[in-house]
Amino acid sequence: MGAIFDAIAGWDNLLLAYRRAASGKGGKASAASFEYQLADNLIALQRGLREKTYRPGGYCHFYVHEPKRRKISAAPFGDRVVHHALCNVIEPLFERRFITHSYANRRGKGTHRALDQLQHWAQRYCYVLRCDVVQHFASLDHALLRAKLARVIRDADVLWLVDAILGSGAGVLASEYTQVYFEGDDLFAACRPRGLPISNLTSQFWSNVYLNDFDWFVTRELGCGAYLRYVDDFVLFSDSKRLLRQWRAAVVGRLERERLTIHVPQAQALPVVAGIPWLGFLVYPGHCLLKRRNAVHFTRKFKRNLGAYGSGAISLATLDAGVQGWVNHVRYGDTWGLRERVFAAHAIPNQ
Repeated sequence: MGAIFDAIAGWDNLLLAYRRAASGKGGKASAASFEYQLADNLIALQRGLREKTYRPGGYCHFYVHEPKRRKISAAPFGDRVVHHALCNVIEPLFERRFITHSYANRRGKGTHRALDQLQHWAQRYCYVLRCDVVQHFASLDHALLRAKLARVIRDADVLWLVDAILGSGAGVLASEYTQVYFEGDDLFAACRPRGLPISNLTSQFWSNVYLNDFDWFVTRELGCGAYLRYVDDFVLFSDSKRLLRQWRAAVVGRLERERLTIHVPQAQALPVVAGIPWLGFLVYPGHCLLKRRNAVHFTRKFKRNLGAYGSGAISLATLDAGVQGWVNHVRYGDTWGLRERVFAAHAIPNQ
């Protein structure tokens, strides 16, 4: 067994993985059930990993509809512990290979830093090209991803675990994927394993691994010094609209090598003063507005939670946590008046 796999299956790492998987899940039955026999469950996971008998369980599927309809596939809690155990060890091996301005699912990055950097470049450049990948998680090709991981991970035991997790997610988003044929494909291309369950920690991390070669293509080969990506949304800035159009053609061609496409009609070089849709905001060089759908979604959810609190179904702490989470996100933009109106119109009832 290699040193990397030994670290993944080590007791201290599995215990840390459990704590991270359980963080914020105190009220969930799956986390509580696992904790009830914590030592036994961790020992069973450790044995399964070391003896190669570990097999991921089935996913629980459901849909969310805000801001758009998405299929969520939740893995059993024990599998989520394994996902954390794997990422705890291998993520640092890849982190130093990522570009600086990839902001999703990375420590020290996140939405607000991505918004800050976007606005900073909007103040420096005249034009922006914003693109997004079509059916991103549903499109990610397992063979290409596995090859990218294997370039860094040489431990066969770790790759066995990678294959087990990858295989468990094959086809879970098949209903969300529209078949695309690329140059050189035959009819069997439709049978290529693809798709990563959206809610898996490994999926979020592997998305960055998958697009890392593309990130370096934009920054090094195209020479774009103002490039930013958050999951499948990315932007390129320039003072030349013509150059951005040339870059768009290059981007389309390079992503085809990754078996990905973008929404080409929406990918237009536009002046930054027109505002840049980004992570639920409309970002301008000098200010930032919250998108209407974000406010509508929160207001609906807040009204439901107020009703649940009034009937005693949830606690004041639960209600407050939802409010504080939203406020901490939207305070990035010019939302003071909006927040005042929302909370004035929907007062918390006395109990």
